[in-house]
Amino acid sequence: MIIDAHQHFWQLGRFDYGWLDEPRHAPIRRDFLPSDLAPRIQEVGVDRTVFVQTQHNVEENRWVLQLTEENPWIVGVVGWVDLASPKCEEQLLEFKDHPKFVGVRHIVQAEPDDNFIVRDDVMRGLAVLEKHRVPYDLLFFVQHLRHAPMLAKRFPNLPLVIDHISKPKIKDGLIDDWRKDLKAAAAYPNVWCKLSGMVTEADWKTWNPADLKPYVETALECFGANRCMFGTDWPVCELAGTYRQVYDALVEVLGPISESERARIFGGSAIEFYGLKV
Repeated sequence: MIIDAHQHFWQLGRFDYGWLDEPRHAPIRRDFLPSDLAPRIQEVGVDRTVFVQTQHNVEENRWVLQLTEENPWIVGVVGWVDLASPKCEEQLLEFKDHPKFVGVRHIVQAEPDDNFIVRDDVMRGLAVLEKHRVPYDLLFFVQHLRHAPMLAKRFPNLPLVIDHISKPKIKDGLIDDWRKDLKAAAAYPNVWCKLSGMVTEADWKTWNPADLKPYVETALECFGANRCMFGTDWPVCELAGTYRQVYDALVEVLGPISESERARIFGGSAIEFYGLKV
C-alpha cells in the first residue's frame, strides 16, 4: 500500500487562489482535479492519497470531502478550521467524525507574523485539536521551525507533522540552521516529518536527486523511518518536476533501505499518523 501523504486540488473561480497569479506560478495556474491526478498515481503505483488544504475556508473541506465520495482512493482530507476563532471547536465538530477528515492545517508560512503559531488565540485552537485528537500539519519555513519543540511540549497528545521538511534552502545548499531546529523538534515523539515539497526548494530547472540527499538523510537521522512519510506536493511540484520524477527522486535518494523502512515511509507512517482507513 503506497500512500502519497500530501497532494492538493484546486479549481480556479471556486476559491481565492491569488498566489497563483505570481508570474512564476503560471505553469500551474489552471484546474487540478482528481481526474488529473488519477492517471499519475496509476502510472507510478501509488494506491491512496491524502489531500491537504489550500484555503482558509471551511467550504474547501466540504468540497473535497465530496470529492472523496466520488474518488475512493482519496483516503484522507487535511482541512482547515479557524484556530484563532472562538468558533474553532464548533467548526471542528462539523467535520471531525467524517471518516476521511483526518487533520487540520493553516498556511503559517504566509502569515506576516513569524510568531503566529504561538499566539495565545491560536494556541487555544491547537488545544481544541489536542482535545479531539485531530492531527495538525505544520507548514513552516526554516525560521518558524524553532517553534516546533515548544508546541510539541505544550501539546504532548497532539500529533504534529512537519510539512515539506520545513522547506530548507536546498537551492542555496544551506543546512546547518535547519538541521539544529529539526533535530530539536524530532526529540518529541508526537512530531513527525513529511519527505515532500523538496524539488520546489531546489533549483527548479537544474535540480537532481543528489541535491535532496543530505536533507532526506538528515530527516531520517532525526526521525527514523517510523516517523517519516512520503508526499509529492502535487501539483505544486509540477513547477520543478513531474509526479513520477518526484517519486523516483525519493526512491533514488533513499537507496537500499530495508523493506520495513520502505513500507513505513511509503505508507505505514501516514496510516498511523492520520489514522487512515485504507
